[in-house]
Amino acid sequence: MTSRPFHHGNLRAVLLEQAEQVLREGGVDGLSLRELARRAGVSHGAPRSHFIDRQALLDALAEQGFDRLAEKVGAAIATPGSFEERFRRVGRAYVDFGVDDAALMELMFAAKSNHPTPALEAAAARLFDTLDGAMPARSGDLAEPGAPVGPGDSPAELRIRFKLLFAATMQGTATLITSSRITRAQGDTIVADAAAALLASDLGTRLLNPLSRPR
Repeated sequence: MTSRPFHHGNLRAVLLEQAEQVLREGGVDGLSLRELARRAGVSHGAPRSHFIDRQALLDALAEQGFDRLAEKVGAAIATPGSFEERFRRVGRAYVDFGVDDAALMELMFAAKSNHPTPALEAAAARLFDTLDGAMPARSGDLAEPGAPVGPGDSPAELRIRFKLLFAATMQGTATLITSSRITRAQGDTIVADAAAALLASDLGTRLLNPLSRPR
């Protein structure tokens, strides 16, 4: 990645560019504000005007990652095609991001981020809001007034469960590819199979047909 020329006002963007490059080259352990300052050609203390410490830098990187993934998902949703095609495209976009930016994806969902900043929480929420566009029409808009709802069966809860299952499946597929357990082509097949299985599952069926209930 070629860094943009530094001038007053864009140091934060330059540092984040350099941080992503370091992340790709050596993982999160190689990231330090001092090293980024050296790469950007500024004083050691300059990065602290934008990132108070290393964790603030990691949070900003993760936030940027969520926004970028949301953009890719949004672009996949916006491409014309049937609902099933769109759903598969979203799955491929998710997996492609997880493979091409594996270290960034790992950082975004790192266990050490137990106390995310409000900005990071908002970025993660934007991703899952964007994923909502790849799903069936809101079951709350389709359900018959007064239809019985069991534990965990509310339209909002069903959608949350479906999105989490989708994300877990796609991230797992990306991990299998990056660990060389499967090829990229096999990953594409898994995405298609997983999309079909998710939509045909009890959870997917209840989203597509909100009046259906397991017997």
